[in-house]
Amino acid sequence: MCGIVGYVGPNQAAPFLLEGLTKLEYRGYDSAGIAVMDGSEIKIEKSVGRLGALQTKLEQNMLQGTIGIGHTRWATHGRPSDVNSHPHTDCSGKFVVVHNGIIENYLELKEKLIERGHVFLSETDTEVVAHMMEEYYSGDFEAAVKKVLAEISGSYSLVFLSENDPDKIICSKQDNPLVIGLGNGENFIASDIPAIINRTRRTYILSDGEMAVITKDSVWVMNRQGVPVTKKVFEVNWDAEAAEKGGYEHFMIKEIYEQPKAIRDTMMSRLAKDDSHIIFDELKWTKEDVAAINKIAIVACGTAYHAGVVGKYYIERMARIPVEVDIASEFRYRSPLIDENTLMIVISQSGETSDTLAALKEAKRLGARTLAITNVVGSSVSREADQVIYTWAGPEIAVASTKAYTTQLISVCLLATYLGDLRETLPADEMQTIIKGLRQLPMQAHELLENVEPIKTFAELYGFKEDVFFIGRSLDYAVALEGALKLKEISYIHAEAYAAGELKHGTLALIIEGVPVIALATQLDVYEKTLSNIKEVKARDAIVIGIAFANDDKICKYVDHIICIPETSKFLAPVLAVIPLQLLAYYAAVTRGCDVDKPRNLAKSVTVE
Repeated sequence: MCGIVGYVGPNQAAPFLLEGLTKLEYRGYDSAGIAVMDGSEIKIEKSVGRLGALQTKLEQNMLQGTIGIGHTRWATHGRPSDVNSHPHTDCSGKFVVVHNGIIENYLELKEKLIERGHVFLSETDTEVVAHMMEEYYSGDFEAAVKKVLAEISGSYSLVFLSENDPDKIICSKQDNPLVIGLGNGENFIASDIPAIINRTRRTYILSDGEMAVITKDSVWVMNRQGVPVTKKVFEVNWDAEAAEKGGYEHFMIKEIYEQPKAIRDTMMSRLAKDDSHIIFDELKWTKEDVAAINKIAIVACGTAYHAGVVGKYYIERMARIPVEVDIASEFRYRSPLIDENTLMIVISQSGETSDTLAALKEAKRLGARTLAITNVVGSSVSREADQVIYTWAGPEIAVASTKAYTTQLISVCLLATYLGDLRETLPADEMQTIIKGLRQLPMQAHELLENVEPIKTFAELYGFKEDVFFIGRSLDYAVALEGALKLKEISYIHAEAYAAGELKHGTLALIIEGVPVIALATQLDVYEKTLSNIKEVKARDAIVIGIAFANDDKICKYVDHIICIPETSKFLAPVLAVIPLQLLAYYAAVTRGCDVDKPRNLAKSVTVE
């Protein structure tokens, strides 16, 4: 769960390696390092901590050479330290490797290598790979890499340097992303496109089981047996500036303000011009296809899981198909009842979430039809799933997901409407109401973002509270889950979400004088019951901030503060209601002086279990 960069060409490698690693800081890391071939030997510099620590070291001794690799590490094996930082090398120092993922059989391999006299310096699984290169090398760099790949098991993106072959880099991947940037007389490697977008827009996206040999003038892609693979050039068509802050203080607030555009981009091409139906050309399902589905399983992690909870409400209400929602890390281990009549939906912003990808593969093994909802074209889940719905949110840099979440909500709403239409379970007038409401959402989201001063004030007033509770019913409860997650992940405030009807079953014991309670009240079919729950917490002297529609005068009698959202249908309320919760979390984190874009202990893409 980290960043990889590589360069081979006529120019000095170190400046690009540092630039690329800076672009990948959003992935989360605890240390960084680079290795550069200086013509006769490989020199390595690495350091625990932020990239600034590495840059300080390099200012005193910048590594010289025109071929090199770099890495930012998020610890999985061994604590964060200089010695555990990547790149790693073998006993001779002639082979260097950087790695994302986990080598699952590294202990077994390490014991064998120690028996053969190899001396290990770090606690990492990655160092095993470097020593295996030393063990297997007999004059052929490519052959040694193939032998290593045949021996290791697990998930990885691996990039290799060898002093014996000073003009090339070799890389391979399995269940972790790796991209090759194609230049003129130079080529680039990265774990994600933002690292190379300022240098080239022409890329190869490696697939599982592929390896590439890269020089300044050529890129050869093959499978692990050495059979050539023809790759299609993927042209990156989004702006380089999309990966920059664009004048905002943090990526997170920039991405919150990008939501009206992201919502519009995700849905507009999928709405019929006469608002009569949803268009999903990428699915091409027939009524017979949908009729064969007797159950849907939605699997995801974190924020994407919360989108799945909303999706359950949508699909069951509109399409009348039973839906189970699972946390991906739990799905495989409960012997799920999945068969050929099950539709498995996985949701992942990056498309690289390890647990989600594993659950997807398990569902396929059991015979299920699979559908991925993801933001990244060419990602692992998009390639593994039978069909894909892309959320056109654009690059999301902040660790805390915002626009990816709202576009996931749009996607599951579109899907539920589409299924309801094919199954004839959603009345035509109700479908048109939903579609017309969808068309209004971008402007309504923009309207919400025009007046954030009251939210800033609430964050300043209550930002130093140690506990905050979120309550809601029906779809409001699903949104409460996401609001609580946002607050705790970036401000470190203890936040919990509860179904409001559960208050009497234990939660009221936690409600004391002065504790903030965020109460969502947008679901009119349970509105009176929600008001009753608000009265319960007010009776115990909680401070209540209500989230309700702008035309709701009644709730003001029972809450201390009110945040209004534009009126919309109950199905679309979650898209608007979550935006104030994102802003509350953001301004609370700013008030507390937290590192908003890079919260402690977290990373953007969780590519290991």
